Amino acid sequence: MSEEFNPDLVSVIDENGVEHVFEELDRIETDTAKYVALLPVYDEAEEILDDDGELIILKVGEECGETYLYPIEDDTEFEKVGQVFEKRLFDN
Repeated sequence: MSEEFNPDLVSVIDENGVEHVFEELDRIETDTAKYVALLPVYDEAEEILDDDGELIILKVGEECGETYLYPIEDDTEFEKVGQVFEKRLFDN
């Protein structure tokens, strides 16, 4: 029997109005915030070759019932969250 793999895709519109699609690899919640780990999804194979393969970690926020993803501005917070995601991904 074959199983169909359907990754969780997230569409993000940047400040310039350009849409970017990501695969959500993981999400975590701390006492103070929620975070997601994303990988870019590409339409063209050439775009994959240009990618450095870096995991994108963003903070999840809500305003007026809408969900937004924000860059993590604090270096210490980013390092802590990044280490948690890294450990979880390597454990899987």
